[in-house]
Amino acid sequence: MPANATLPISGRDHRLDLFRGVANWAIFLDHIPNNVVAWITIRNYGFSDAAELFIFMSGYMTSLVCANIMRRRGFVAGTSWLMKRVWQLYVAHIFLFVLYAAVIGYIAQSYDNPALINEFNIAGLLSNPFDVLTQGLLLRFKPLNMDVLPLYIVLLASIAPVLWLMLRLPDATMLGSLYLYLAARHFGWNLSAYPGGTWYFNPFTWQLLFVLGAWFALSGVKRFRRLITSPSLLYVGVVYLLFSFAMTMAGHIPNLANEFPKWLFDAFNPNDKTDLAPYRVIHFAFIALFATRLLPVNWTGLQCRILQPLIKCGEQSLHVFCSGIILSFLAYFVLESGSRTVWSQIFVSIAGLSMMTAIAYFASWSKKFDKSQSLSLSGHFGRDAIDTADRNDAEMPSKSQTWLERTDLSYERYKRWIGKDQQSQNVPL
Repeated sequence: MPANATLPISGRDHRLDLFRGVANWAIFLDHIPNNVVAWITIRNYGFSDAAELFIFMSGYMTSLVCANIMRRRGFVAGTSWLMKRVWQLYVAHIFLFVLYAAVIGYIAQSYDNPALINEFNIAGLLSNPFDVLTQGLLLRFKPLNMDVLPLYIVLLASIAPVLWLMLRLPDATMLGSLYLYLAARHFGWNLSAYPGGTWYFNPFTWQLLFVLGAWFALSGVKRFRRLITSPSLLYVGVVYLLFSFAMTMAGHIPNLANEFPKWLFDAFNPNDKTDLAPYRVIHFAFIALFATRLLPVNWTGLQCRILQPLIKCGEQSLHVFCSGIILSFLAYFVLESGSRTVWSQIFVSIAGLSMMTAIAYFASWSKKFDKSQSLSLSGHFGRDAIDTADRNDAEMPSKSQTWLERTDLSYERYKRWIGKDQQSQNVPL
């Protein structure tokens, strides 16, 4: 690599925006109980669901931006950017927490439906508001359906030393993450919740997907190209996805469950989401494999108008996710207090998705006039990275051939950059 080599100007990989938009829409639909439209989401046809997709891509996208900052400005600057992002997410979570509880409480009182307060786990705010609010600030108390964002905050807050190690010893760091995952499952490690129990998403196990995303982003595609294009792995993936589909459908259809040995059915039902069962990780890995093979970065479908709302919702993921939590409760209340016909379920689902999309477009438009949100990065990294950081940590190449093809940020090239910088500028990490 020439001594004066630089990163090429890069654009967003809208496949990841598309997938993250899909994840946000799926989370909204899945949070509406007994919603017929939720049958279009992946959780009904396999072991993993939108949560794996969201966490993996968050790790992938975060590492791309932060690694560039660490390389060009040092470890302290990269950590500072991460903490700024953590603070933004934390403020968003607290605002959502208060607004969500207020909306539930107001509707429960206005419509004389106190069962909503218990069902959505905010009853403690009435009996012991000081302790509940304090525990909410500490992320230990969470109303129903507000578990993903605290997990993201904890993982993001702890990723800086992991990235520092991964830029030097990527494989060893990934093995360390795997060891933590296995140890947490074996010893039952988890964070405590309030007033009792543990976190619904165990951070000690779910960190595996977050770190896995960073590992793929920083290791480069050359190490995985042969594996990604392997016909044998493709066949194994097809068989595993079909098996996952059968086991998941057996959980929905009792007569089908009777066709399988009890020990086999019980191994996968109920699906262990809290501690991220290994079969969920494998299922997601095969889905990512197929997405990588079937959707190249220059896929013309990304320009299709019908996909633009999904892509926009992926670009403005934080706004869309937070609004989806509120809208899923409102949709549930409308269905419970009125008609639960199929047409009603379709109507509230489409209405909620439409409002989430409108919020995404408004957020995108408003950022053009919000200069205070810009993070000034020097040189060729440019404005795309600034927009990326503000849109949930995404900066992707524009000319790669597969989802993982990020040779610009490969570990090997990174080491050469580090060597060059240390010789010429003595820039510490």
